Amino acid sequence: MKKEDMNIVIVGHVDHGKSTLMGRLLADTDSLPEGKLEQVKETCRRNSKPFEYAFLLDALKDEQSQGITIDTARCFFKTEKRDYIILDAPGHIEFLKNMITGASRAEAALLMIDAKEGVQENSRRHAYMLSMLGIKQIAVVINKMDLVDYDEAVYERVKEEYIEFLKQISITPKFVLPVSSFAGENIVKKSDKMPWYDGMCVLEVLDAFESEGDKENQTFRMPVQDVYKFTRNGDDRRIIAGTIESGTIRAGQEVVFYPSGKRSHVKNIEVFHAPAIEVAVPNMAIGFTMEEQIYITRGELMSVADEKPPQTASRITANIFWLGKNDLVSGKTYYLKIGADKVKAELECVKGVINSSNLSATQEKTSVGRNEVAECVIRTDKPIAFDLVSDLAGTSRFVIVDNYEIAGGGIITAAMPDEQQELHEGAMLRNFKWEVSDVSAEERMEHYAQKPNLLVLTGPEGTGKKKLAKMLERDLLNRGRFVYYMGMGSYLYGVGADTKKSDVQDHTEQIRRFAEVANLMLDAGMILIVTATDLTQSDYKIMKMVMEREFEIIWVGNEITTNLSPDLQLADKDYEKGIWRITDLLKEVGAIFRV
Repeated sequence: MKKEDMNIVIVGHVDHGKSTLMGRLLADTDSLPEGKLEQVKETCRRNSKPFEYAFLLDALKDEQSQGITIDTARCFFKTEKRDYIILDAPGHIEFLKNMITGASRAEAALLMIDAKEGVQENSRRHAYMLSMLGIKQIAVVINKMDLVDYDEAVYERVKEEYIEFLKQISITPKFVLPVSSFAGENIVKKSDKMPWYDGMCVLEVLDAFESEGDKENQTFRMPVQDVYKFTRNGDDRRIIAGTIESGTIRAGQEVVFYPSGKRSHVKNIEVFHAPAIEVAVPNMAIGFTMEEQIYITRGELMSVADEKPPQTASRITANIFWLGKNDLVSGKTYYLKIGADKVKAELECVKGVINSSNLSATQEKTSVGRNEVAECVIRTDKPIAFDLVSDLAGTSRFVIVDNYEIAGGGIITAAMPDEQQELHEGAMLRNFKWEVSDVSAEERMEHYAQKPNLLVLTGPEGTGKKKLAKMLERDLLNRGRFVYYMGMGSYLYGVGADTKKSDVQDHTEQIRRFAEVANLMLDAGMILIVTATDLTQSDYKIMKMVMEREFEIIWVGNEITTNLSPDLQLADKDYEKGIWRITDLLKEVGAIFRV
């Protein structure tokens, strides 16, 4: 029978002995490859360098030369009860974002404190981050007791100070224990150097941690990492791939993808270079083929139809730990990454900020500074799927990217209503009721040698948008493309006639209906060209919410007169150059892939 697995993270201030403890655990449980310990000792001897157990882990040259751990190292060892993955997270303040990466995968944590140095600034920060990441099982390991002559009074003083801090952030450690990683005292067996301590050693503490759950019995969740289409040798499979976060799934079950709300039934569960299987469980990197072919993109969250669904929203309340060089501020666009999804996001407001070192609170702030923790409202440019941290911590965690760097991380505590919630719910209902054709999207793309695409030409009146659109339609048709031009008037006085006649025109409903019409035409495999006057960013968001597809916005005119951010700007009435540049854009986004 396979033993259960558990991920443990070791965190603490720099040089408080994390890597040494890991090296000791490996060596004293005979978990090292044969001859590894002797090899490292011999290397140290040849270099006239005193041997340290941390060298068993610090494989990177610059780590050994500087004596610090830069990335999250992993080591594996076994006890009679479990198979462990121990994650060693960096202690330097510069490497806190790496520490978050390691801790986000852990079920329990060891917080290391140097008995001689006592509680340091990062000791507090690391505890706060563990709290935010939802890690509730924590053991405080007071290390380097050999440097204080195994003095019980020193141990009690450090213990009291740290527990008092932990109380303020609602952490109650399951264990507090004194050790000497360097001397191997109280690591894998009770130490006779500390007769005043009658608790467990480190190895016993690890085995005493409770498994986070039987993840197999939790609600099924899998972030969709990619969709693969095979064509060689008659293989026509379309495989939805990802790594299962929680729960189990069987062939034949009905599944729903969020935030789109699209649903289908699992046909086969595919394994790389192996026969299909009947059941998939957590942590498996897996692929699925579907009975009903639906258009799914990277970032969707897969769930089982008869289980509790995830939340979906484009406004969230979240606890954020900010690590960026620049403050988190309103009015700036960031990227929020959750699961496999990546969306544009903005800070809407700061509800409160807490200094993670001294826990001082500030309510009167409009930004979040480096190493501060804040409760914030975040707005994304499209709905995201997630669980609340109180339900499933793994699918509640996210990071924020600023200028290509991870600048913060956090957990979602609540879904917030917004003005587009009704639009999103309508789109989900439509997807739920959608009659799927026997002709797949891939078959249409292959038949027409194109990917469906919407081109919206907008700008002020009198810039020649309609003429350019009609010339573009003719050019693409002559190239053999399945293309259609629709002027906004054709729609407004037909499908949207009732919104046009009302005393107060319902502009949001006009845009919503137009997006639904466009969605139908794109589902047919078409390149659709539309002209509209002075579209705004709000119009764009409504269209994207309803269509749940990427599309191109082209501004025609020498000056952008609304708050829209177009994909391309063209000088007015430069038709030949305009057609050439739009065709290049279609090639760039993959809408035209065979000339």
